[in-house]
Order: sequence, then C-alpha cells, then structure tokens
Amino acid sequence: MGMPGSPTVRRRRLAAELRAIRESKGKSGDAVAAALGWSPSKVSRYELARTGLKVPEVEKLLDYYGVAGPRRAQLLELARDAAQKGWWEDYSDALSPDYQQFIGFEHEATSISIWHVEVVPGLLQTNAYARQIIANYGLIEPIAPGMIERMVRVRMKRQDVLTREPPVELTVVLDESCLRRRIGAEQVMYDQLIHLADLADRPNIAIRILPLEAQHTVLGPAFLIFHFGSFSDAILQDVVASEQLKNVFTVESEQETYLHGLVFQSLVSISLDADASKALILELAEACSPNGQASAATS
Repeated sequence: MGMPGSPTVRRRRLAAELRAIRESKGKSGDAVAAALGWSPSKVSRYELARTGLKVPEVEKLLDYYGVAGPRRAQLLELARDAAQKGWWEDYSDALSPDYQQFIGFEHEATSISIWHVEVVPGLLQTNAYARQIIANYGLIEPIAPGMIERMVRVRMKRQDVLTREPPVELTVVLDESCLRRRIGAEQVMYDQLIHLADLADRPNIAIRILPLEAQHTVLGPAFLIFHFGSFSDAILQDVVASEQLKNVFTVESEQETYLHGLVFQSLVSISLDADASKALILELAEACSPNGQASAATS
C-alpha cells in the first residue's frame, strides 16, 4: 500500500527527478529553456521546487527529454499528486505557511530523527499534554479556545504517520529534563510518561533518554532530521527543522544536514539504551503518579 503523499515533498521530488533527467541527457537549463520557449529562470525555479509544475508543462518536458512508458506515467502521477492539497491545508487559519511545510515534510518522511531538550515532541504527545502546551501559548499571544482545539487536533492528526502503512521510522533522543519538567497536573504528566513507555515498545519507534548526569560532548537546541526514500534515480536531500515557539525554521544545505546528523549520532552514543531508557521513564512516571498507578503499569 502506497504512502499518502505530501504536495510539498512531491513537488520537491518531481523537481529532483526532472533535474536528474536533464543532467542525464547532458542538457543545460538554458538549452531546455530555449527549446521550450521558456525563460532560464523558469526552468531554474522548477528544478529548485520554488514554483509548482502544472501537468501540461511536465508533459512538454518529458516529450523534450524523450521519456516514455512506465517512467513517464510515474512522473505524471507525481505531478498530479503535487497539485493536490494536504489535509493540513484545511487548518490554514491556525497554521503558518512554515508550519504547513513542516507537516508536509513529516508526512512524507520515511524516517525521522528527533532531539528534544525541553518538552516531549509533538509526535509523542498525549492529547492532554499537547493541549496544555498549546494553551500556554496564550501567555504570550491570546488564542481563542476554538483555535486551541484546532491546533490540538492537528497535533493528534500528525501522529497518524506512526501507524500508517508503512509507518515512519522514528528515532528520538530526549534530554532527561523533558521527563522531569512538569506540564500540567500530575495526571497529565503520569499519562504522558506511560504513553512514552508504551510507544517505546513499537517496532518503528526507538526512544533514548540522555541522562542529566551524562558527560555531554555536544550541546545545542532541539532539532529534527527528515529523511526521504528515493523515488527512482533522484535522491531527495534530508531536511533539518527546528521549532521556535510557534515558528519553524528549516535548513536544507547538504553540509548543514550532514553536521546535524553527526550531532544526532553523538547524542545517541551517550544516551541510555532502549531498556534503560524505558526503565527511567517508568521510574519517573511512578514518582509523579497521583494514585500509585505506575507500579501496576510496570508489573
């Protein structure tokens, strides 16, 4: 069963494919532009995914490159997918363009690496924990109650990537402070920690805790690395993202994504292993259990 597509990423994937085809044909962007009566900047914008490609324009390019058969059908289907809306666009009143792009990356990534230092990341949050965090934005900027509910709904919907077929492969390193920082009432924290422990048992999710007592070799802000599978010949570059309050910043240069990958591996190497991480999560859950519930959950 195929993975539902993100228009954001499908446009980038199509751009990478068309660029790879042009290079394999030994054509320059200027030559393609002259042959099709386009401006060189138009070809460049398409190949950098800064402008969406309409299906008839993709057909013209494929005609020029002599691409036929299954490959042509595959690329035209990709072009049609890129023109569709993602589910998150129905929430555009509550989401910034950058955040919509972030969800698009998350939706199509085949694997995601996450380093968080302040709170449990959105993909692993319970409904109550997410609501508490989102409602707290109101301390900085007033948010209508209905808007809070829409933003919580988006956060919960994002988690579908964990259970779809095939599910995203998730590797998470959490600073121990994420587990100790009180968000909401005791019950909210207890439920969140138990939820984390349950998620750690899923085959597509690896959760590692970086203990406060560890010898930190690399310090830095939270970030995510989105990894994308290859479509055919073209390889889609990893994307690094970081969330700052309600905004999202992305980095796409190969050097920067490579460096973030090295940092992430360093963090994994000094974190607790999977079993020790789960044990610590359950220990801290027991400490904040409102009615001694954690002891039953660990047995």
